[in-house]
Amino acid sequence: MSITAVPRGAHLTRRLIQLYVGLALYGTSAALLVRAGLGLEPWGVLHQGLAERTGLSIGVVSIIVGAAVLLLWIPIRQRPGLGTVSNVFVVGIAMDGSLALVPDVHGLAAQIAVMAAGVVVNGVATGLYIAARFGPGPRDGLMTGLHRLTGRSIRLVRTLLEVAVVVTGFLLGGTLGAGTVVYALAIGPLAQFFLRFFAVGAETGADGGGAGKGEARGEAVASAPDDGDGAVTARTPEQAILPE
Repeated sequence: MSITAVPRGAHLTRRLIQLYVGLALYGTSAALLVRAGLGLEPWGVLHQGLAERTGLSIGVVSIIVGAAVLLLWIPIRQRPGLGTVSNVFVVGIAMDGSLALVPDVHGLAAQIAVMAAGVVVNGVATGLYIAARFGPGPRDGLMTGLHRLTGRSIRLVRTLLEVAVVVTGFLLGGTLGAGTVVYALAIGPLAQFFLRFFAVGAETGADGGGAGKGEARGEAVASAPDDGDGAVTARTPEQAILPE
């Protein structure tokens, strides 16, 4: 496992901007997939299904589900960061706000274009907020926590979680379609590219040197919260979020 120590406060302003822009764009991307009407990302299918059943907005449902998933961190001893808590609220608020601004899409060509935009924006958003290194979102943290607890691969844990989420959401009335498949195939490569693109390099100690070349390329992007000892412990993007 690749570990990188990042001094507390290193590039703090940039990291905070990345975090909140990324989370806002994540909500926007989810709204675009809803408007495209060709299928949502796995958790979006669940959120939409629950929204259909409860009458709540999909953004509010996203917040409620995120908070519920965060409670599951307690028994698996995951530690949330600023990004974790912010994820719960900002994504849902941004999603409802974007849905209020983006009109319905008509015609297959327009639907495909909006769907593609939603998937790409989601990749950008993922790279921004995870590379900011303020902690994973509740759903990603559940995945990595179960991986650590069970010893099973992230690929297997992620697959089982998302299959369960998609099936439940579909049975509740969520939209499952071509967009879901495109998202599943494209989000890994897109997120990995943008994680490296937006990586915030670590500052070195007394020698005053800049970030190492590998760090500048984002080869060690943190997804763990600040551990309180003056450094952030970092897992690689592939270990933290993406399928193995």
